[in-house]
Amino acid sequence: MTFREGARMDAGRVRTGGGGRGGKLALGGGAGGLIVIILALLFGGDPSSLLGSGMPDTSGDPQAESALEQCEVGGSAANENVDCRVLYTVGSLDSVWEQQFATQTGVAYVQPEVEIFTSATSTGCGNATSDIGPFYCPADRTAYFDTSFFDELETRFGASGGPLAQEYVVAHEFGHHLQNQLGDLGRAQADPRGPESGAVRTELQADCYAGVWAYHADKLPEPTTGEPFLVPLTDTDIRDALSAASAVGDDRIQRAATGRVSPEGWTHGSSEQRQAWFLAGYRTGRVDACDTYSARDLDNPPALR
Repeated sequence: MTFREGARMDAGRVRTGGGGRGGKLALGGGAGGLIVIILALLFGGDPSSLLGSGMPDTSGDPQAESALEQCEVGGSAANENVDCRVLYTVGSLDSVWEQQFATQTGVAYVQPEVEIFTSATSTGCGNATSDIGPFYCPADRTAYFDTSFFDELETRFGASGGPLAQEYVVAHEFGHHLQNQLGDLGRAQADPRGPESGAVRTELQADCYAGVWAYHADKLPEPTTGEPFLVPLTDTDIRDALSAASAVGDDRIQRAATGRVSPEGWTHGSSEQRQAWFLAGYRTGRVDACDTYSARDLDNPPALR
């Protein structure tokens, strides 16, 4: 259990879509092609260079929208249903960042759009399929999730199946939205590859922002109930999040796909780096602890020294 039983959310905060309406990506090389796409796009960045052309389809799936209405009954639904868990994580992220973002950065928080889709969908960055994993599209300021990915995260990539592992994924994508608001997201495209690249620093910063959210998520009250969305996080919860961060490190994915590690091809950072920067945010609760762009040693965040 992660969410308080009394927590409440409006199902309309998250839209639904997909079901095959989006264009199919042309992926070569079978499973190897899938790994390349995941390595390039998993957990954010700008997918416009790899997605097909297209505009957002926000019409939604009425059946899926109806299914999300079950999530409004309270936190128990989020503890049992993965789509509801995304919805309530979004609510927690909104609550935390609405209270902390302007205070810590001087920039007013603007909620991103969020879509849960099935199989494929059309976005402001082009047509997307489930193959690329969760991502944030800066063109339409929307975070996209096919929740079947969470099974892949556990069964294929070896991450923990705990709820905070899944919530970390959502929080990371919101991290990219915060970067978009601050004008930092473009650094990933300007310097897209390598162990010290802007892309890696951008991804590690999003991990750190996810940690900042986790620090506040079980402490800051949300306006409706006056209590935090999340019950107090345990060491097991944090290990679950770290497991997810580790599972999608560039070195781990490269080793699984090719049997070797090639840092020059990194886009997201190593497993250890991803865990370290999440912890830097989690232990401080500070946005300024997430300045990966100025960090001289990405293996050793200043906040952890």
